[in-house]
Amino acid sequence: MSQDQDAPMIDRFGRAVTYLRVSVTDRCDFRCTYCMAENMTFLSKKDLLTLDELDRLCFAFVAKGVRKMRLTGGEPLVRKNIMHLVRLIGRHITSGHLDELTLTTNGSLLSRFGQELFDAGVRRVNVSLDTLDPQKFKEITRWGDFTKVMEGIDAAQKAGLKIKLNVVALKGFNEDDIPDMMRFAHGRGMDLTVIETMPMGEIEEDRTDRYLPLSVLRETLEKQFTFREIPFKTGGPARYVEVAETGGRMGFIKPMTHNFCEGCNRVRLTCTGVLYMCLGQNDAADLRDVLRESNDPAHLPAAIDEAIAREPKGHDFIIDRNNRPAVSRHMSMTGG
Repeated sequence: MSQDQDAPMIDRFGRAVTYLRVSVTDRCDFRCTYCMAENMTFLSKKDLLTLDELDRLCFAFVAKGVRKMRLTGGEPLVRKNIMHLVRLIGRHITSGHLDELTLTTNGSLLSRFGQELFDAGVRRVNVSLDTLDPQKFKEITRWGDFTKVMEGIDAAQKAGLKIKLNVVALKGFNEDDIPDMMRFAHGRGMDLTVIETMPMGEIEEDRTDRYLPLSVLRETLEKQFTFREIPFKTGGPARYVEVAETGGRMGFIKPMTHNFCEGCNRVRLTCTGVLYMCLGQNDAADLRDVLRESNDPAHLPAAIDEAIAREPKGHDFIIDRNNRPAVSRHMSMTGG
């Protein structure tokens, strides 16, 4: 692997890494039951990279060929002064070195930050929303305010942001809600993507009770809707269909029933500077020490190259009653 600072990132399987997901915080103002324990222990603030340090790392990845970046969490908008980082990264959009800066959010703070995000160069956000039923929403998020999320979606669209709704399919909870969610999203010009629940981190419930294969969900939906496969891509693993009855797009992300790793183009950076080459594996590279202990501009690109050279072929997700989580860290740590 070349140690040239600006050499593109190509792993040992010939996959080019062009997409960086950055978890800016592990904290969240919700406690979704499939994602977090109710009484989470979060990182100490002293363990976090500063926003300027995160920017330095992001700059290094842009220099090495990343063309798309997504800010995640936890809930990214709860990070203090987060717009400072958004504006710093947004300058790469202006310069043409970055094609897209996006955000995944629960929507609770979009009414406050929607216009600022657009002004900083963000044009598209994903909003995680698992039901349109306020009572069920409270049940699944524990601490969430459904009204604030709806206000956030309104404000984001008013600001000019395109929105995609992300729905985690949960057996016995929201499979009957998804047709209405599809109509709601498509009626407002939003895409909708459904996602299989993933075995990450210890939570109070047994994930086998909630796991709903999307093949089963799709079969049920096709009794009401007509799907046509389309080649639309956003850079992530979703496979899209066009829905004849609504005219909108629906995506399916199936980490459990379809291993999409052969086309993986992304790596994940945490708020502590740890680089995970795969969502479903524990192999990682700690870039914080490299960032803080050396002023040599070649050290950080070399550390990134070494990490990319270790990228695994794929994840090993499995859900059954005899298996503990595939990885012990919660999704809020890695950022999805």
